[in-house]
Amino acid sequence: MTRGTRRTSWAEPFKIKVVEPIRMTTREQRLDALDEAGWNTFLLKSEDVYIDLLTDSGTSAMSANQWAGMMLGDEAYAGSENFYNLCESVEKVYGFPYLVPTHQGRAAEHMISQILISDGDFIPGNMYFTTTRLHQELAGGTFVDVIIDEAHDPAGEHPFKANVDLNKLEDLIDRVGADRIPYFCLATTVNMAGGQPISMENIRDLHTLCQKHGIPVYLDKTRIAEGAYFIQQREPGYADKSVAEIVLEICSFMEGAWMSSKKDHLVNIGGYLALRDAEVFEQARNMVVIYEGLHTYGGMAGRDMEALARGIHESVEDDHIAARVGQVVYLGEKIAAEGIPIIQPVGGHAVFLDAGAFLSHLDQEEFPAQKLAAEIFLEAGVRSMERGIVSAGRNKETGENIRVGLELVRLTIPRRVYTQAHMDVTAETIWEVWDRRDSITGFEMVHEPQYLRFFQARFKPKD
Repeated sequence: MTRGTRRTSWAEPFKIKVVEPIRMTTREQRLDALDEAGWNTFLLKSEDVYIDLLTDSGTSAMSANQWAGMMLGDEAYAGSENFYNLCESVEKVYGFPYLVPTHQGRAAEHMISQILISDGDFIPGNMYFTTTRLHQELAGGTFVDVIIDEAHDPAGEHPFKANVDLNKLEDLIDRVGADRIPYFCLATTVNMAGGQPISMENIRDLHTLCQKHGIPVYLDKTRIAEGAYFIQQREPGYADKSVAEIVLEICSFMEGAWMSSKKDHLVNIGGYLALRDAEVFEQARNMVVIYEGLHTYGGMAGRDMEALARGIHESVEDDHIAARVGQVVYLGEKIAAEGIPIIQPVGGHAVFLDAGAFLSHLDQEEFPAQKLAAEIFLEAGVRSMERGIVSAGRNKETGENIRVGLELVRLTIPRRVYTQAHMDVTAETIWEVWDRRDSITGFEMVHEPQYLRFFQARFKPKD
């Protein structure tokens, strides 16, 4: 906020009631931890981490109201009261009449992929996400990226880099036929492009084009509140609308959506598939019994569903989301002020370091983002994660590494967990690594899992 022409600091819209101790380790201890973990930050033990920015998935702090709801868990195997509270919250906030709960978002991705995709189908989307693309491929489909070209420019200042290139989509429809496209896979913020948002105008135009060809639009609703906040702040005509109103408008264009509630909804576990189509709902409700649990709990305890039902409402509060995104922007601006290359504009859930530019002397086959994440941990115990060639995986036909255009390290901020002082320490850690960047050497991969290798791959330094 401002007073006249003088800027004053913003403050988080909450008080801290419970604290969890964390400890700083020595450089020698961190080196041992990295060696034991195969230099993969996903394989580090939590107790060895000082500031954990690996992910915002399931790592947020719940509110007093959510914790109170945990005490009201109805743990009946069938027909839990908390399930019906969850259904009511989803319909009120997002407008979807049908709900299938799951233990987390990727289970919902699996179900919708198995239900809608046939062998040989093509699924267009605004840039891939790792688990989503894998579920589509396992169902026999092929993901096709139709995001605008600006999404691949780290330094570009386009306000809506997640926008769909409608010409690319029309070219795909002309090439393969609309009957081979079971749905459009849309994300309101694109993780792999740096948490970048899509505009409401583009959503509207996409819906019109897909309706013309009979293609339903399904939404990856993860971090939808952050995407709505950027629309509110950047898109003409939305400054006077609440985040909740914008979220509801986004969902009005969707046939269905899946959600990893471990992000926006401020819970440690949970997700769901929300639908308008009664036939698809019936198939999903049958499938969830096989893979997750009964259709009225889907892998969650009653207490978790109650915390989720309450977190849905908290997630679209304007004060909350402004503070959440504000903390991310604060860290990004502090890092960029030292001339360190990051994805611009700063996204809503994380600061993405441009590892390709940061370690420009390394070839992408030396896994610069993976090495940079390891070096950041070695410097001060700050854990981040790779989003580049390791995450992209291998070409199914040639077996070669997919050399993606964006080689990134993600510093992901959990919601309501860390203070501004933690952001300062993180920024100063990045500065220290930046100062010694020319001495950093690359990696060799010494263990590679078959699927989603970034979770469990192991490396060793080339030196």
